[in-house]
Amino acid sequence: MALTESRSLSLNTTAPGFSLPDTRTGTRVSLDDFAGKQALLVAFLCNHCPYVKHIANELGRFSREYTEKGLAMVGISANDVQGYPADHPDRMKEEAEARGYAFPYLYDESQDVAKAYGAACTPDFFLFDADRKLVYHGQFDGTRPGGGPVTGIDLRAATDLVLAGERPHAEQTPSVGCSIKWKPGKAP
Repeated sequence: MALTESRSLSLNTTAPGFSLPDTRTGTRVSLDDFAGKQALLVAFLCNHCPYVKHIANELGRFSREYTEKGLAMVGISANDVQGYPADHPDRMKEEAEARGYAFPYLYDESQDVAKAYGAACTPDFFLFDADRKLVYHGQFDGTRPGGGPVTGIDLRAATDLVLAGERPHAEQTPSVGCSIKWKPGKAP
């Protein structure tokens, strides 16, 4: 398992648009669907990564708690399912249901959305304010597979600030995890 650190996407960057299928409903979900929401979290995830598995149950709890507080949220998997069949959309649907994700879990087959966001690893979190400007691009928390209780303290603190109309501190610890599994010739 190769460890990859999230690339730095400049704060204040406008959220790139997307329109992707939800693996549970089959309907397309786009950035415009979240207009009017005070905050939007875009999380790049996958099913097989040990770093995502490590936080998955707490991420499910986080999503249920924070969507009730007004956070809009989507999960996106862009992994090459030919090489990583555990990340197939059918399996994504199963994973979302098993973990109790309270957000659409979208499949980026073309990998164009992952490229537009500069996503480098799973998990990789991008939190945008009401104007869809990037205000947090950091870790869920400081735990890693095999160590410590997962709390989501870093992402929770940033989200609380954004929902209160404030900005998170600009100094943020990047997320780490498995690299996005790019299709041949698609890696940035």
